[in-house]
Amino acid sequence: MMSKIHFQKIFTQLIRLRFPSFSTLFVKIIVPAVLLSISGCASTSQYNANNDGDISDTSPVQQHTAKQSEGGGYYLDDGPGDNPPDDLHLIPNAIPKLEPLREANMRPYEVMGQTFEPMTTLEEYNAQGTASWYGRRYHGNQTASGEVYDMYAMTAAHPTLPLPSYARVTNVENGKTVIVRVNDRGPFLSERLIDLSYTAAYKLDIIENGSGEVIVESILPKEIKQLASTDTQSNRSSEKSGSETGAYLQLGAFGNADNAQTYLSHIQTRIPWLRKVTGITKQNGLFKVHAGPYASHVLARQAANTITQRLAIRPLIVVD
Repeated sequence: MMSKIHFQKIFTQLIRLRFPSFSTLFVKIIVPAVLLSISGCASTSQYNANNDGDISDTSPVQQHTAKQSEGGGYYLDDGPGDNPPDDLHLIPNAIPKLEPLREANMRPYEVMGQTFEPMTTLEEYNAQGTASWYGRRYHGNQTASGEVYDMYAMTAAHPTLPLPSYARVTNVENGKTVIVRVNDRGPFLSERLIDLSYTAAYKLDIIENGSGEVIVESILPKEIKQLASTDTQSNRSSEKSGSETGAYLQLGAFGNADNAQTYLSHIQTRIPWLRKVTGITKQNGLFKVHAGPYASHVLARQAANTITQRLAIRPLIVVD
């Protein structure tokens, strides 16, 4: 007899081939529902596969994410892409901006016997719960907002937050924080609070376990305007600094070489990937800890954003 996993994979592929425009929301809801009626006990979400042991085949690319014994893992044929970008850590947060909310996503809806009432305005939201992530199974499919899902963008799915809107997500365990653009619906299991894109989950260090405890906070218009003002000032400073090439990040300046070396060692320990691009230079009597060079101010700013999240410092962009 054909196994449930094999049947579900074939069924999903047939649906996509026959109806390529169907959204991720359709695949998340309808396919599990059909299979549930067939099997009588199938899992109802791509993330709740552990009860049946339906973790997808652990190929070498997937082994670091499918940890069934720890309660994580991804559902069936979902998981990371075959060739994820090497610079995921440099992908910047979503940049909050004021956007019109989609009326089509404001209507109450029912999924799996639960009724959800989406928020119709941008208002304060603060909740703690479990974050999961979704990857290649939905990559390139249409989201609930009508946009195409990109697993390498800083986005998320939430059952009730307005679409589109922005949220700050903080990993309770390690304090790491990201900003995501909410443009999809889900997850629909009661114990899950938010579904993150692969990159957002990667930056919060929840890829390996498949899920993690987070705090989700909505970003309101007042803060969006403040962030926009800060970015404008930063861009002007970068433009005044000169050429678009040979950009460095100054992480600190010390009058004592030993202090500079201690600080450099601390940074390299906290952010190992910086080891190859960090160093110390002496200039005007100061020992400056720097990172770079970066090919452009855009790449330098992206690296600066990541360093700020990890070390709570604000690197200065300088030109050689």
